[in-house]
Amino acid sequence: MSKKILIVDDEPHIRLLLTQTLEELEDEGVEILTATNGAEGLELIQTEKPDLVFLDVMMPQMNGFDVCKAVKANLEITHIFIIMLTAKGQEFDRNKGLEVGADLYMTKPFDPDEVLEKAQDVLGLAL
Repeated sequence: MSKKILIVDDEPHIRLLLTQTLEELEDEGVEILTATNGAEGLELIQTEKPDLVFLDVMMPQMNGFDVCKAVKANLEITHIFIIMLTAKGQEFDRNKGLEVGADLYMTKPFDPDEVLEKAQDVLGLAL
C-alpha cells in the first residue's frame, strides 16, 4: 500500500513549494494530495487516510487547530502524523497546536530540506 501525504494550505504558493519539496518522494511511491482549506482537508483526511498531513493554521472555512482536533479527538484517527506548518510562531499558538493533537509544530518560512527530511522520517523512507 502506498504512503500518502496531504498538504492543507490556502496559499497556492505554499502548496506549490511543499509539493515541489516533497515530489522526489513520489519516486518511492508516495502520493501527494492537496487541499485549499480546512474543510476540504478534513474531508480528504477522512476519505484518503493520509499517513502525514502538513496543516496550515489560518485558513478559511475551518482553521488548522479545528481540523487537527477533529482528526485526533473526534474521529480518533490517531495513526496520522500531523505537522502544523504556520506563520503563527508564538508560544501560545505552538502550545495550542500540540494541545489539539499536532505531532509537530513548524513555523513559516520553513526550510525545504527540513520538511523533506521530516517527511522521510515519518514515512520510514531512507533516501
